[in-house]
Amino acid sequence: MPTYIVRSTLTDLNATTKHRIAKAITTAHTEITGANTYFAQVVFDHAPGEDWFIGGVPLERDTLFVHGHVRSGRTDDQKRTLVERLVRDVSNASGLPTQGIWVYLSEIRPGLMAEFGHVLPEPGEEAAWFDALPEDDRRMLAAMAERARS
Repeated sequence: MPTYIVRSTLTDLNATTKHRIAKAITTAHTEITGANTYFAQVVFDHAPGEDWFIGGVPLERDTLFVHGHVRSGRTDDQKRTLVERLVRDVSNASGLPTQGIWVYLSEIRPGLMAEFGHVLPEPGEEAAWFDALPEDDRRMLAAMAERARS
């Protein structure tokens, strides 16, 4: 459901740090929205500092830009809490100061999204959506949720 694109200027963003950042994003999203962990996707992308401009000049500090594409239907308080938590937790996971963390959320209506081959449910209807899936899909998602817990 949510897809978080993490664009970084860091040349040394290693697999361990990426895993910590992905786990922080997934945990924050799950705890604040109630959605299962298997819905949270985190994709990393690199943008060299000389390709990133603010105010028409190249960026002067390392930066992580987190753009979350999330289902609409959450309250403004939930979204603000999520943004604030992502700034804090991504900062902690990456070792960058909060000034180097940018977070944007973009909302998409659930009926305009499909994941795992199925149109997504409205927030709060995830359990009924899951129960209506074919058995093979339920097993696959349950295994993903279990793997995320370990």
